[in-house]
Amino acid sequence: MHQHIEWDEPGSASVAEFFKNDPDHKPPYPGAMLSARYQGRIVRVKVEAYREEDAVSIGSVAAILDRQGHHHDTHHKLKIGDIVRLPDDKRAMERWEDDEDDKE
Repeated sequence: MHQHIEWDEPGSASVAEFFKNDPDHKPPYPGAMLSARYQGRIVRVKVEAYREEDAVSIGSVAAILDRQGHHHDTHHKLKIGDIVRLPDDKRAMERWEDDEDDKE
């Protein structure tokens, strides 16, 4: 059973938005590493399966990083090794410093 996660919106770091006009962009495959944001952290997910009909990757949490790049074993209800579902529209690039959403 997978852990239900309410992923943060990727904002200007959206992978789906970045590749929306790229016909050569391929969906995730088993073994691929994806990134998303959860409660202000970057979470890397190792893909085990991809459901094209739902545009969702299913995989295990491989890393949890804070904005300074420090690794953590847990964050809120998420921990390394948890199986999660990651929708394509929640995938994020890992660069925090370039995000317009974070600038004030």
